Amino acid sequence: MPNPDFTQKLQDLSQKVGITSFKALSKAAGVSERQILRLRRGEIQQIRVDVLLKLASVLQVSLNELVTTFSSLELSQAHEVSTQQMLQKIADLKTEYQRSQLQIEQQRDLLLQEFQQSSLQLLESLLLQFPAAAQKARENPQLEAVKILPLVENPLKKLLQAWGIEAIAPVGAEIPYNPQLHQLMTGTVQPGELVKVRYSGYLQGDKLLYRAKVSPIDTLGIG
Repeated sequence: MPNPDFTQKLQDLSQKVGITSFKALSKAAGVSERQILRLRRGEIQQIRVDVLLKLASVLQVSLNELVTTFSSLELSQAHEVSTQQMLQKIADLKTEYQRSQLQIEQQRDLLLQEFQQSSLQLLESLLLQFPAAAQKARENPQLEAVKILPLVENPLKKLLQAWGIEAIAPVGAEIPYNPQLHQLMTGTVQPGELVKVRYSGYLQGDKLLYRAKVSPIDTLGIG
């Protein structure tokens, strides 16, 4: 028995949504041209459910209609299947898709938990010691705050290092003004003129997270 050819049916559906070629359909759906060829040959049972859903969405038909339209089983007189069997196949495809979506959600939750746990490990000393130190400071206003700073600074440094984040410049540093990395708080300066860092900015590799806030040297204290 010759292989079924659904090329014309696929062309008709594609033209209804303004797609003029199978290459364009492949690009619009984000699937390979090999999957398009399988659909044309009636090999729909060999196509993954996520691919079928993408094609159905682009062609603006339901998954049920797509499977029914391009099923080679319906063309075979010797192996004709009932509508109930076809619907069961569709149900199985939907179940497979829902299972894959659940696995993705579970993986995302697991990654989030791992991220939170690793962050908490880096912040352990801050979480355990800072509340007690802060309470002592409230009970004794004469306690020097500088003694508490390491509880905050050290865990923060470890966390930033673990994430590959580094400060553009320390607070108080006098550096040449670079408008790409610095945000001028007051006054006006030209690139290259010295400014003083008021708030640290941060980079993560080549990505700028926050620009450092700076002030001209001769206008510090204004505003």
